[in-house]
Amino acid sequence: MNETNINPSDPRLIAFNRLLNIMDDLRAKCPWDQKQTMESLRHLTIEETYELSDAILKGDKNDIKKEIGDILLHLVFYAKIGSETNDFDITDVINALCEKMIFRHPHIYGDVQVKDAAEVTTNWEKLKQKEGNKGALSGVPNSMPSLLKALRIQDKARAIGFDWEDPGQVWEKVQEELGELQEEVTSRASATTELAKKNSQDKLKSELGDVLFALINYARFLNINSEDALEKTNKKFISRFNYMEQKILAQGKALADCSLAEMDVFWNEAKKMEH
Repeated sequence: MNETNINPSDPRLIAFNRLLNIMDDLRAKCPWDQKQTMESLRHLTIEETYELSDAILKGDKNDIKKEIGDILLHLVFYAKIGSETNDFDITDVINALCEKMIFRHPHIYGDVQVKDAAEVTTNWEKLKQKEGNKGALSGVPNSMPSLLKALRIQDKARAIGFDWEDPGQVWEKVQEELGELQEEVTSRASATTELAKKNSQDKLKSELGDVLFALINYARFLNINSEDALEKTNKKFISRFNYMEQKILAQGKALADCSLAEMDVFWNEAKKMEH
């Protein structure tokens, strides 16, 4: 194991040390950086993470490099703030991370044998539970967006063996949930009192959630990331809508003044151009 080998002239160490020195300067001299707290940085870090996600989806390598740097700056910033309160510093953060990685990779730093990536994932989840006697789903952040949360929940359940056996079973579940959703839609239509309508709306929301969860599960069995698939559709819709809007504006009209049939003409043009 070469994890303790240190080369002072390693350009990675030099670059990281330069970043730490810059962070020290910013915290000591810049009014904006001086007033920041972990709480004030939190929403900015989330924004930077989404910007990295956008860059990855676009495949823009230069943008990816820039966004990774922005996130790295935030991580160093949090560690700097932690050092000022004597809670932890960047050394504590990195050493704790290294120890965790070594512990969770016994097939690299121990004598455990694994046959594939799936087995590595299963071992990873088991080792995580040993670290703090936590439940199998305890590592899923409460504030994570719901679609991503569903993915993580399903991945963690699969890692401990709680999963469907084949895609056909999951597709049957999707159809079952769709049927229950349609039944609730029909039931709501026959509701007469305000209380009955409210109860039906609550049930409808629950049934729709079940459908979405089942579809995300089915996508997982097809080796499709639901978040990526949905984002691709979002971008496709935006592209088609922008094309339609530009064509209509070029005619001196406003979208609100056009019929659906008129808008469909340009929508279909945009679809053809994609192919």
